[in-house]
Amino acid sequence: MTEETSESGTERPFFHIPVLSQQVLSALQVKAGGRYLDATVGGGGHSELILKAAQDVELVALDQDPQALAAAQARLQAWDSASFVHTNFSRYEPDGLKFDGILADIGVSSTQLDQDQRGFSFRQEAPLDMRMDSTQDLTAEEIVNYWDEKAIADTIYEYGEERLSRRIARRIVDKRPFKTTTELAWEVAGAYPAKARHGRIHPATRTFQALRIAVNGELDALKTLLEKAPDWLNPGGRLAIISFHSLEDRIVKYAYRGDERLQIITKKPLVASEEEVKENARSRSAKLRIAERKAT
Repeated sequence: MTEETSESGTERPFFHIPVLSQQVLSALQVKAGGRYLDATVGGGGHSELILKAAQDVELVALDQDPQALAAAQARLQAWDSASFVHTNFSRYEPDGLKFDGILADIGVSSTQLDQDQRGFSFRQEAPLDMRMDSTQDLTAEEIVNYWDEKAIADTIYEYGEERLSRRIARRIVDKRPFKTTTELAWEVAGAYPAKARHGRIHPATRTFQALRIAVNGELDALKTLLEKAPDWLNPGGRLAIISFHSLEDRIVKYAYRGDERLQIITKKPLVASEEEVKENARSRSAKLRIAERKAT
């Protein structure tokens, strides 16, 4: 999920620049009178495209971030056929509704990354929060300050694919407690050999990814969605998932492949064009996979 933000301080509004917009509309095959589920509405960019694509479209929009949901409601207020639910998509219950298309744009939004106080990024000093849903209890601060060394190492290895996970976990335990993102990033970088601290990505990138995924239960939520969503689709309805890193993409690929309810539409994921990447650099890693609910 990607967002464009203003430059006026840390309280930046959600304004969604939808990635892979044309591919998403083509994937969902939006039709007049159809009902669609945007499982990660964010700032409402994809939902707006869906509502504009045909007459009398009904939309249900979900988001676990109250700020995002409020922004989407403001953006889509012209459509009475849009309804909004504050929830993680893994906990959503459609109460008998069936959809002609379901979209999920997985992961943290750029607005969340850019809001200093949310603690997703190590590029600004901020509390170690990382919650997408600010009403939940678990934060990154609790993980790094109270989990044991093995649990931290396993988390960083599994969710960050970080080969130095054990060294990093040992340093975290030795240096804790931590209060801010920058304190943690400094110590994670210190766990790297000196020559490896100036690579293409910051040494703390994988660790911060792992903590964010753990805090928000992102991969388990995605697996739950992939188990439930096919039953929410009408025959011929489409399921479109946009992911941003290999862990998510592998889960989607193998879930589609092993689900007898679904027909795979994209053997390989759709990606952004060179033109889109130039306009929106954060679309570079986006991958869209599409499947269709079989008639029987």
